[in-house]
Amino acid sequence: MKQKRRLNRILSLRLVALREISVVVRVASKLSNPCYFGVTILQHELAIRFGSFLAILCLLAVLERFVPRRPANEPLHGIRWLNNLALVVLNSISLRLLFPLLAIDMAAIVQSEGWGLLNLWSPPEPLAVFFGVLVLDLVIYAQHVAFHKIPLFWRLHRMHHSDVDVDASTGIRFHPIEIFLSMLIKIATVAAVGISPVAVLIFEVLLNATSLFTHANIRLPKQIDTVVRWIFVTPDMHRIHHSILRYETDSNYGFNLSLWDRMFRTYRRQPKMGHKKMTLGLPQFRERHYQKLLGLLKIPFVRYRRKE
Repeated sequence: MKQKRRLNRILSLRLVALREISVVVRVASKLSNPCYFGVTILQHELAIRFGSFLAILCLLAVLERFVPRRPANEPLHGIRWLNNLALVVLNSISLRLLFPLLAIDMAAIVQSEGWGLLNLWSPPEPLAVFFGVLVLDLVIYAQHVAFHKIPLFWRLHRMHHSDVDVDASTGIRFHPIEIFLSMLIKIATVAAVGISPVAVLIFEVLLNATSLFTHANIRLPKQIDTVVRWIFVTPDMHRIHHSILRYETDSNYGFNLSLWDRMFRTYRRQPKMGHKKMTLGLPQFRERHYQKLLGLLKIPFVRYRRKE
């Protein structure tokens, strides 16, 4: 009787172990499947992006308070932040309502259907992710240059440059139509190159983070700034891009990697007047109403001749 009980116990333990092993095998097979991983990432994309955005924005707002690079434009500080935040809410809601799919949705389709260059090449997953992020960063650099050089696109982008001060909130100050065009460019890039959902999500989080960071009014030690800007764009480097002087505005286009500005000779090391004395913004849009939401949305439709 005792032997029979012992045998039954051993058999039941083996059955439990086999069930546990089968569960582990199923989970491991799913996690090793890029399509499954991509779908999982897709399900949590909004939470990941919003959480990282909010955390970085709050951190930079605190740093701007305690280690500012320049004195804040106090009369307009509150108005600017309120309306720049209103813009990002408007852009986020309208993008998700008006677009049938976003770049990360296209990435899931591309991965499922095997479209694009990377799916033909089939490199190891880490290399494919790295290459996808790199390509998207280059495309956004090229887009930024185009939005300065093509007059119709500049009409949209000048709303971003109309900010009379530059801080973390400037990094979210973009016209809705520019946001729509940028999304179309990213969707086309993802489809052509075959970029995975993981790479798109990493890039979108990086783009949000670096846009906030490079516009932040924070003071980095000179030695750190010098070292960091060999790879990444720093706030001092990008602030030059917001100069009121046209030849300084047409430089330092990068958001994340400084490589592109150096490679394509659009890099400028320092502003002519120095960071504390330089004037930021555009001469035509310095009135108070251009810092409010309705005034910001009207900027692309205001006619003026851009000075050299």
